[in-house]
Amino acid sequence: MASTPLSILDLATVEADGSIADAFAHSVEIARLAERSGYSRIWYAEHHNMPSIASSATAVLIAHIAARTETIGLGAGGVMLPNHSPLVIAEQFGTLAELHPGRIHLGLGRAPGTDGATFRALRRTHQAAESFPSDVVELQRYLSDELPRNAVNAYPGRGTRVPLTILGSSMFGASLAAQLGLPYSFASHFAPQHLTSAVQHYRAHYVPSEAHPEPYVSAGINVVAAETDDQAEALFVRTEVERVRNFLSRGRERELTADEASALLDTPAGTEIRGMLKYTAVGGPERVRAELETFARFADVDELVTLHPAPTRAEQLTSIQLTAPAAPAV
Repeated sequence: MASTPLSILDLATVEADGSIADAFAHSVEIARLAERSGYSRIWYAEHHNMPSIASSATAVLIAHIAARTETIGLGAGGVMLPNHSPLVIAEQFGTLAELHPGRIHLGLGRAPGTDGATFRALRRTHQAAESFPSDVVELQRYLSDELPRNAVNAYPGRGTRVPLTILGSSMFGASLAAQLGLPYSFASHFAPQHLTSAVQHYRAHYVPSEAHPEPYVSAGINVVAAETDDQAEALFVRTEVERVRNFLSRGRERELTADEASALLDTPAGTEIRGMLKYTAVGGPERVRAELETFARFADVDELVTLHPAPTRAEQLTSIQLTAPAAPAV
């Protein structure tokens, strides 16, 4: 049986003692490694007002990475469409598609990707999420060859047919993707609760479209790979501590130490945060590959979106490289 295609979600993470420029340089390093190693594409997610994540301007970051790579697919995973005008997104990603034909992908989410105060600073309202389905259709029209009904075109954009994917962690996204005949990606790397029911619903209710006659599902999974199983298990423990430390340090005058975070692992808050890592492949290369294939069959997906949350840059790159043999050659 052929291995399930693998892609990567890169959050352009900023280290505690590093800079945003360092994060972007690391993203280039990840992309070049992924391109050499056979990953199919890399996704960049829109987040705002999060000092540890530098991928807020997804289109700009994709342009930067695309200019420094040659073949790997690059996409927004995703653009939070309620934050934007569909016309502006069509122009941005139409520009990218013209500059880098065949390499650009556009995932669309309904959540704001931030807190309420920042959402207001984006000059959006909570009602904007209610128009998400019609905004997706409007965006599709701007990227198609269809003549405009209201004399508005996206230049660049029109005719590029940038491939769209609906992102989600609930039944809403699954239903919309099925209705529109679009690929669907489930955020099981941090929201595992409704994975199987959402995928089942999507496949059962899928309406074939011209671009996508068959359903196509991807799902997120965390990967902690090391040279040996024992090393990977030890690395996963540190990864859990770092995740709890990051989350529970928010809003504090100082960040928690690793020892303080370790003491909170089994508290209700710590347990909930660790639960976000429910779907994580941990091990040496052989075990990771087996766990990825087991997860792909369990989730009934066509592609796996891997997130490598190891605490250090070097450990993250090692995890990406060791996981790569499970991916098909480009």
